[in-house]
Amino acid sequence: MKIATAAYPLDWFDDWAAFESKARAWVSNAADQGAELLVFPEYGAMELSTLAGRNVSMDLEQSLHAVSERVPQSDAFYTKLAAEFGVHILTPSAPVFDTDVHPDRPVNRTRLIAPNGKSAVQDKQIMTMFERDPWDVATGSAPLTLFDTDLGKIGVLICYDSEFPLLGRALVEAGVEYLLMPSCTEALAGYWRVRLGAMSRALEGQCVSVMASLVGSVDWSTSVTETTGMGGIYGPPDTGFPSDGVIATGEIGKAGWTFADVPRETIAHVRADGVVRNATHWSEKEGNSSALPVTYCDLR
Repeated sequence: MKIATAAYPLDWFDDWAAFESKARAWVSNAADQGAELLVFPEYGAMELSTLAGRNVSMDLEQSLHAVSERVPQSDAFYTKLAAEFGVHILTPSAPVFDTDVHPDRPVNRTRLIAPNGKSAVQDKQIMTMFERDPWDVATGSAPLTLFDTDLGKIGVLICYDSEFPLLGRALVEAGVEYLLMPSCTEALAGYWRVRLGAMSRALEGQCVSVMASLVGSVDWSTSVTETTGMGGIYGPPDTGFPSDGVIATGEIGKAGWTFADVPRETIAHVRADGVVRNATHWSEKEGNSSALPVTYCDLR
């Protein structure tokens, strides 16, 4: 399975056609290079606030609502692109006002879309400090989800969630082979926290972790003004994987896709015949296993 993970810059859109043009160009570029799974970063949807004008995009609360209002339309377009190019897409995450979750605050939500049109969402579980104040983002009420796809079993840990071992362990115990970790980090320290989380989860779960980053600077927002990072794909430093666990990385701050071909058979092999067996041995210590619920979702 060939994975493409994004270092994605935010742009200003004068109209909806400009968004569609950008989304199509990114998806087309990855698909043309053989990618089957495309991973966009956390809060990559904040650029949709520009469609409401600068007065809205510069106001935090108004921008959150403006993005949420556009998400059904953007999800529909990504669904169209997934079918057209025959790829799975993890959409840029967005603040979404969902009254089934919270009466008046947004959740941080991404959607995994299969080329057959099936899709489901994952909400962020644990909020960072800026999401608590001033954004006031609500914790997703839906549990972690195992997405069963034609490419393999996939889980999503949005940014900060990647830094909590039991969230990753719950997904591994449910059968996840690929952990997708869309991120939005302002400073290098934040990028490295998520990267170290991604590499640690790959080691512990003997799985592949995929980190996407928001990159660049904008002058039309007060909330996502400066971001840094790069795409990265990681595995356990063991049989069938690089000795340092780094399968592929991009370049800090440079926009574009990072690619790697990581067949699920490689994951099965290291779990069964690796020099160490972290995925299996974790549960040998009483209290280590996760009791967190995981929902199963069939996208095949």
